[in-house]
Amino acid sequence: MPLVTSARPALPHRARRFGLVDLAIVVALAGLLFGVLQLGREWSGAARPAIVIDLSPWALPRYTFYSLSRGLLAYVLSLAFTLTYGYWAAKDRIAERVLVPLLDILQSIPVLGFMPGLILALVALFPHSNIGLELAAVIMIFTGQAWNMTFSYYHSLRSVPDDLREVGAVYRFSWWQRLKWLELPYATLGLVWNSMLSMAGGWFFLMINEGFRLGDRDFRLPGIGSYMSVAVDQGRTDAMLYAIGAMTLMIVAVDQVLWRPVVVWAQKFRVEEGGTQERMSSWFLNLLRRSRLIAVLRRLWRHMRRRFERTRVPRPSSTVQRQPVGRPATWAGVILLAVLLAALAVGAWRLTHFLHRVPAAEWGTLGGAAGWTLGRVLLATALGTLWALPAGIAIGLSPRLSRLLQPVVQIVASFPAPMLFPIVIAGLAAAGVSLGWGSILLMLLGTQWYILFNVIAGAMAIPTDLLPSGCLSLSRDRMGHRGGRRVECEHRGRVRDVQRPDAPGPWAGRADQRCRRGRGLPPARGQHSRHVGDRGSLQSHGVAAVLSVRRAALLTQQVTIRTHNGHVCGC
Repeated sequence: MPLVTSARPALPHRARRFGLVDLAIVVALAGLLFGVLQLGREWSGAARPAIVIDLSPWALPRYTFYSLSRGLLAYVLSLAFTLTYGYWAAKDRIAERVLVPLLDILQSIPVLGFMPGLILALVALFPHSNIGLELAAVIMIFTGQAWNMTFSYYHSLRSVPDDLREVGAVYRFSWWQRLKWLELPYATLGLVWNSMLSMAGGWFFLMINEGFRLGDRDFRLPGIGSYMSVAVDQGRTDAMLYAIGAMTLMIVAVDQVLWRPVVVWAQKFRVEEGGTQERMSSWFLNLLRRSRLIAVLRRLWRHMRRRFERTRVPRPSSTVQRQPVGRPATWAGVILLAVLLAALAVGAWRLTHFLHRVPAAEWGTLGGAAGWTLGRVLLATALGTLWALPAGIAIGLSPRLSRLLQPVVQIVASFPAPMLFPIVIAGLAAAGVSLGWGSILLMLLGTQWYILFNVIAGAMAIPTDLLPSGCLSLSRDRMGHRGGRRVECEHRGRVRDVQRPDAPGPWAGRADQRCRRGRGLPPARGQHSRHVGDRGSLQSHGVAAVLSVRRAALLTQQVTIRTHNGHVCGC
């Protein structure tokens, strides 16, 4: 029984026939199959002592496909890690105390710190083929993707609303049904946004992953990163521009073909109580929906799912007592935690034994260098926050700006900053800026997009019913505590109108008018009653479309209690 529903954009009803869209899909699938075969031949090929990178622009499509395949494989691995690790950390209170700090430590370890050891170990494991090198590249890209996604999924599972938890208890969902119908849909929107950000983070070390050399040993792989690395070494400006252009085209294609449709699809999981919002669209998703081939495949899938689906979600009964919600086996989590702690203990012991060899005089130098590094990182984060915070709030709260700038931000943020480092460093050298200060700018090229993406996602996740017309506006309200209290006062006024939509003006607005005068808001003259009175005609999205009636009743009880206690507004 799906609990998350949404209204899909209506398309004109036409008799579907096999047309150009279906032909394009067949050609694309054939090309994808050919590319997978080529990729398998590259992975299983004999190990090469050295590789020659062709700087011809005609070699860029093949190199771009290789790099894209590594990034997508790393994303699949990151998604599997996220769903497993994040769920474990959110559901196991004992393991959470170890897993969350460990995740924070892992994301802070520089990639270059363990890259040589990982490559040497995997190459020794697969000495006669390229599988070791390819796996090393995929794992290195994985380390730039997984942490952000896992934190997002973990926090989404911990912040599931109480009314959704009550639904799972009323329907006596098992842990799998609760994950499938409640928790995973609730976490989808944040997971999609952080997936885009993580994909961009995976491209960050593309040049290092594909162009790695250790002494006289060549561990390079054919790809757009190694192409750019060789172009920089040889000083080929034309080849650098070719690589930047190919990377830009790949990012635009991935955004339009993959991420934009996924973002539009994920809007149906948006948790809201009501209100209107800007409808998002994707031309590629609309083409797929008009394809007869896709329609046939979907009907076949539904038929197979109905055929193999044997169980249904039981409905609650007044005569049946609630059963405790099932959880995954507790002993499995304990065993995994014990194994993890044992591995951490062994690693800590070996690290201590290794660091014991460092002379005492070197620790002072290392401490000073670490202080400079920390200062540069904090300064780059502060500079990125200065512009990304207001820009992200403006884009996330404005439908017009979101429609115009959100695709641009996704594309620009996905571009790997190290590919621009040679140009930026040359500009800094020409301007006479030392690398000590210039490194802050280099860090800023990657840091600012993390901040901007999270601010946009947070602003867009604010339910529309908390943003009534004229209540939260960047041109009228100040950011911070005062703006937040305005939203709270206005929202509470709307809750009282839910309780008594036909109430006379003095009762419905007396306390709220005092709250508004104290906060500098214009007086409300029945606008809330008219708005909430038409609540049934408003379009609801996501999980709250099922639970809006129950939540309204709960809020009514809360407001009644506040009224009896003499705390109507709480401002």
